[in-house]
Amino acid sequence: MQMNESVRSYVDAHRQEAFDLLVELAQIPAPSHHEEKRAKFCKTWLEAQGATGVYIDEAWNVIYPIGDTGSNDLVSFSAHIDVVFPDLEPLPLRIEDGKIHCPGIGDDSANVAALMTVAKYIAQNELSPKGTGVLIVLNSCEEGLGDLKGCKQLMKTYGSRLKEFVSFDGGYGHIVTGAVGSKRYEVEICTEGGHSYSAFGNRNAIYYMASLIDALYAIKVPTRGKTTYNVGTICGGTSVNTIAQSCSMLYEFRSNSREDLAEMESHFNAAISFFRTKGITVNVTLKGDRPCSSAVDEDRHNALIDRAKAATKCWYDVDSGTCDASTDCNIPLSMGIPAIAFGGYRGRGAHTREEYLEIDSLLPGLKMIFQMVLHHF
Repeated sequence: MQMNESVRSYVDAHRQEAFDLLVELAQIPAPSHHEEKRAKFCKTWLEAQGATGVYIDEAWNVIYPIGDTGSNDLVSFSAHIDVVFPDLEPLPLRIEDGKIHCPGIGDDSANVAALMTVAKYIAQNELSPKGTGVLIVLNSCEEGLGDLKGCKQLMKTYGSRLKEFVSFDGGYGHIVTGAVGSKRYEVEICTEGGHSYSAFGNRNAIYYMASLIDALYAIKVPTRGKTTYNVGTICGGTSVNTIAQSCSMLYEFRSNSREDLAEMESHFNAAISFFRTKGITVNVTLKGDRPCSSAVDEDRHNALIDRAKAATKCWYDVDSGTCDASTDCNIPLSMGIPAIAFGGYRGRGAHTREEYLEIDSLLPGLKMIFQMVLHHF
């Protein structure tokens, strides 16, 4: 679908409003599992633009259903409202030299603001979707240990009816078409510990954790797909003269192959079992479970990818590549639902406090997102 002149004129006329929305939205704190402030803001804003039926579900997803009869097929357009930063106070934002600097400004605030602007256009023009119902979703818990909670809840509610899923996430130029699955674990080792001099010889939890990490890093990864592993944090002990009673770490492994992911889990479980034979306490808590892709109808999936490529080419004059990644698409793809993720801005520094986006990239991104959503109207 090419954008007609009236829609193009609307976007041009409302570009400053979309910009102002982004600036306001981006400063609202929204760490994963604590998106309440941003969710409430989004719902209130959408309702003020005339959107009806907007609701916040138990996972703090903001959902605007359009043409949903309760039983018809649906397509979903989403952007995640959480950011990786733990701040509970307003996020710092500054505008200079043609850039907006703010943690989370691109990932994913820019796409959220763009999708909200499309939702306003649909509501104010009382548009009805053709063929299927449409869900506009501003979802929670995409980042890190959010573990895709928002998308999992969305699939629980609507998954059997969803025929297509688009996540506006990240910048333009690449389209996520496959899922990188992962398992994330917190591992805690506990021993008797004691005073470093008088109790010398007692078992040290830090030593055993170091040995476990060494064993995990000695694992040869399978090669059916791309498979990785990482220890991201480690903490434990009390003082320099204390034999540590406890030590914990966060460990993950990832793969775009279901078989490789299962093999890595088998290796991990074997290592844990071995260390438990040493008479120490090893507690394991699953912190994240993101599935890989399942069988997806290639024709429908390719048609969706082609629409995204065409929209990107139209507004950025870029030929998009495709890749596998860990996004909200993991959940629909694992259920055989055609799904892609891509976004509408140009910037740098995602997942750092130095993140910024280039202001002149926002208008073509807004038009690109309009074109993708209005394809169904």
